[in-house]
Amino acid sequence: MTRCPCLSGEAYERCCGRFHSRAAEAATAEQLMRSRYSAFAVGDADYLLRTWHPSTRPARLTLDPDQRWTRLDILGHTGGGLFENEGTVEFEAHYVHSGQRDSLREHSRFVREDGRWLYLDALD
Repeated sequence: MTRCPCLSGEAYERCCGRFHSRAAEAATAEQLMRSRYSAFAVGDADYLLRTWHPSTRPARLTLDPDQRWTRLDILGHTGGGLFENEGTVEFEAHYVHSGQRDSLREHSRFVREDGRWLYLDALD
């Protein structure tokens, strides 16, 4: 059993893998954020583009195969629940690139459209 990269403690197939394979949709903004982190970790650029809001989505996305994502820390969130249409998630994602450890900290905005959560952008 492979553990999910989002560090939920669940198996990948029962956690973020079900979203990547289209077997389910993320029910909350945090769930989508975790699944997007996991998509970076497993190299699933198609999922990242599919869950990016069309108004801010790039035409294409190339992931760096030398970047290894190692840990996700959720720092906080607002909204983004089962009965909401907007939410934010603040996180820090840790990675190793060219032997150097680093991290990315972001406060992401999410919106729900047609029943699906989408990544909109990062707050300044």
